[in-house]
Amino acid sequence: MNLQHCLSTIALAALLVSTATAEPQAYEKLVLSDKFYSEGAYYADFNRDGHLDVVAGPFWYAGPDFKQRHEYREVREFSPLDYSDNFLTYTGDFNGDEWPDVLCVPFPGTDGFWFENPGSDGEGHWKSHLALKNVGNESPIWVDINGDGRRDLVFNIDGFLGYGSYDPELPEQPWTFHKVSPQGGYHKFTHGAGAGDINGDGRMDIVEAKCWWEQPADANAEGPWKRHPYEFADAAAQMGVLDINGDGLLDVVNAWHCHHYGLVWHEQKRTGDGEIHFVRREILPPEPDMASPDLRISQMHALALADMDRDGTLDIVTGKRYWAHGPTGDVEAGAPPVLYWFKVEHQPDAPPKITPIEVDNDSGVGTQVTAVDLNKDQTPDLVVGNKKGTFVFLSKEDAPTSEP
Repeated sequence: MNLQHCLSTIALAALLVSTATAEPQAYEKLVLSDKFYSEGAYYADFNRDGHLDVVAGPFWYAGPDFKQRHEYREVREFSPLDYSDNFLTYTGDFNGDEWPDVLCVPFPGTDGFWFENPGSDGEGHWKSHLALKNVGNESPIWVDINGDGRRDLVFNIDGFLGYGSYDPELPEQPWTFHKVSPQGGYHKFTHGAGAGDINGDGRMDIVEAKCWWEQPADANAEGPWKRHPYEFADAAAQMGVLDINGDGLLDVVNAWHCHHYGLVWHEQKRTGDGEIHFVRREILPPEPDMASPDLRISQMHALALADMDRDGTLDIVTGKRYWAHGPTGDVEAGAPPVLYWFKVEHQPDAPPKITPIEVDNDSGVGTQVTAVDLNKDQTPDLVVGNKKGTFVFLSKEDAPTSEP
């Protein structure tokens, strides 16, 4: 056995050992609703009382206890056998009045609207505005792409990948779509997108299943961005960009197939002349041994990054989407809908240690999972909206479970 093979075997063993499930961390589970309104949930301080609130489907829930529910748009309840009109939810001040508004990312291929916060107590139905037509991709992400200090929506439309931006000085106007790619094979059910400064030039690049797109110095220049081919996924959900091994280069983490199995990360490498390439590493295998007791999670259709334990390193949040295609449409559709975070620890001269930590086994994720500190303890909490309902998980010691 040669030295290179020995080192590869040792590295693989270290990674495999690190994925043994750790002791569960205590969370207080709040069930805000047991109805299916949306597959995404988010947050903002809608009434500006100093406490973050939660928004999912047609309701926002007032923090800090989230017991008071406010209806901001028409209520539609959906069957878990079907799909909602609200795949993801984001927030921003879209008209510049300093009151946070709500963006409802719709069922893929339909129009997305934002809802204008009326201010004060936010009561009554909010005025709706067309944001973007024909919003494609099942995992649009919310990130500042062009560096103007406002978040943009990365998605695809009419065969193009790109991002939509808003102008708070023209709130009645639909948002502007900026093409990143040439017209190609992108469709309304395209899976996966992410963003980060891959090459370290200070500009946000966009990653997708089969490549990454390098943002040019002039983001407004005509023509597509430079395409760098690499297979990050078969069918991803949100794709996280982070330095997972502590070497100073940004890597990518994503579900290998968000309707099957596999959680993988892609280690960024550089040649002597600075050329970038990636090497795929497995956290959970795309083809698990079904007879093994090792952890496997199917349908990881949502992913977020957050420093869940405040150790200075970003961790990975994901879980099982409950009934993505009904009770028989995906592998292990009836398995417990789990919610996990994966603790990432940098190790000198060794692969990162990645440890799964279970949060819950009766909620899972939707097409979105959100990590944010809701209770001001400086530790991220988790927010989920899916076919089982709307949930908040508050990180705390000796946490009880509360039901509606």
